Amino acid sequence: MASTTVAEQVNRSRITTRAAAKRRAMATLAEENQLGNKKRAVLGDVTNLVNVVVSGNSKRVELQKPHCVTKKEKRAEAAREFEDPQLCGPYASDIYAYLRRMEAEPKRRPLPDYMEKVQKDANANMRAVLVDWLVEVSEEYKLLPETLHLSVSYIDRFLSMNVVHKQKLQLLGVSSIFIASKYEEIDPRNVDELCDITENTYTKEEVIKMEADMLKSLKFEMGNPTTRTFLRKFTDVAQESYKTPNLQLEFLVAYLAELSLLDYKLVKFLPSLIAASAAFLARFMTRTKTHPWCPALQQYTGYKAADLKECVLAIHEMCLGRRSRNLNVIQEKYKQPKFKCVAHIPCPQEIPVHFFQDLKA
Repeated sequence: MASTTVAEQVNRSRITTRAAAKRRAMATLAEENQLGNKKRAVLGDVTNLVNVVVSGNSKRVELQKPHCVTKKEKRAEAAREFEDPQLCGPYASDIYAYLRRMEAEPKRRPLPDYMEKVQKDANANMRAVLVDWLVEVSEEYKLLPETLHLSVSYIDRFLSMNVVHKQKLQLLGVSSIFIASKYEEIDPRNVDELCDITENTYTKEEVIKMEADMLKSLKFEMGNPTTRTFLRKFTDVAQESYKTPNLQLEFLVAYLAELSLLDYKLVKFLPSLIAASAAFLARFMTRTKTHPWCPALQQYTGYKAADLKECVLAIHEMCLGRRSRNLNVIQEKYKQPKFKCVAHIPCPQEIPVHFFQDLKA
């Protein structure tokens, strides 16, 4: 294999990834055209949507009136959701405590300084380029955010124990996505697709071999909590004072959490602390005059504002573009309308120091 940099490998792979996306789009269009030629159901067939009123020899079709949900019905629905055993309402605190214990277990944590102590050829910039590319791959293949976060977690844990040459970093990234998609996705990516997106830089056998090496090295402990694990609960609590659910805030928290994946310096922080810091910064960016922390967030996350300061400031620098340089895949992703264009939300240059002081009782 000719000597190439991680950036060169990734740039070639991006061209291939986009070509694959175009082929999928053409196939989808062809399928839609076939469906369009099928016989459509007539209005009379949709019996669950209309009432038929017979008057003499004629029939009149009346559409059902929409049902307006009252406040009382909304409260009853909320109560039913709490009682729904699948939502685990009564067990939420126990589950959260379990996840907090699990995330701190040494076997699930990467070394905070593995680049300096373990790696000889790879560096933090190469890691950032790799993660940036993985975000693009996950977007092109419509992978879950959980898959992306989990794959980056695998990479950091593996690099904490094994020396990897820079030419093998992309192979490590592909294999991590391969494992994470098996763990999280209903329809995981197959190995041939993953070889294709690397422009066949690596063979099917190489990907499978790296997968086996990763599984053995991580001792098949593949279900560790990630930042994404804690985001949903923290985001719900962060909206406690909002009259209606705020999708923009939810996407902004997710955006900041993904930005944190790029920065090697954030590896030392627990996933729950990064999730809490993302919620802190998102609330600050949407309401700059209001204290971004509150008693409810402090209670549910277990962190005081002062505990978050270092992590919040690091994510803040990423948001301002001070550390991400030309790695802008995440920004472009969250500029899309489907994510409420949250990457366009202005990020203040400074965060007032008093926001990191303890809340008054």
